[in-house]
Amino acid sequence: MSNDTDDALALASRSGLPSEMRYLVEGFPRDRWVRSELDQTAAFWLQMHDGFRDHQRHMDDLVDQWRSDGDLIALHRQPIPALQGFLQHLDGHHRVESGHYFPALRAMEPRIDRGIDLLDRDHDAVHETLEAMFRDGMAFHQAVAGKAPDAADQAHRLGDRIAGAARPLLRHLDDEEDIIVPLIQLRGAPAV
Repeated sequence: MSNDTDDALALASRSGLPSEMRYLVEGFPRDRWVRSELDQTAAFWLQMHDGFRDHQRHMDDLVDQWRSDGDLIALHRQPIPALQGFLQHLDGHHRVESGHYFPALRAMEPRIDRGIDLLDRDHDAVHETLEAMFRDGMAFHQAVAGKAPDAADQAHRLGDRIAGAARPLLRHLDDEEDIIVPLIQLRGAPAV
């Protein structure tokens, strides 16, 4: 794969899956994803992803509230625990996917190797963002706890990081679903 292709598929810049990775979702498109009729593994996958989307929206809302009212203490009291839970949950979820599900899915459908490789690279990119969010969250926490004069700057940095994480995270969730949900529906749930 060339660098141009790699750049076009980078999580930060891609706008969707390339056509060669969409054959499964074309065989089982999203408009047929009736939750009550999905395999329980596929339905659970979507439920987990919905939780991440909700959590991201919740953190965005907390940052938006702080940007409108300027209450650093309220920002500190609410997003820091929310951020910690989000980071731990998402990191654990990705470890299970990459360590267990992805290898089993590769065995079921070798044609999807490039798609699984892409999702694994996404996990690395998301993990880097999670680490940066954690560092920014800790810097904000320490600034507020220490009543540092740069606490508002630290809050802006954290708010910008949370906002900047949304688009690539949502892109990854959508693309992963377009590969995994149809694969499970069309081939069955993997034994993990």
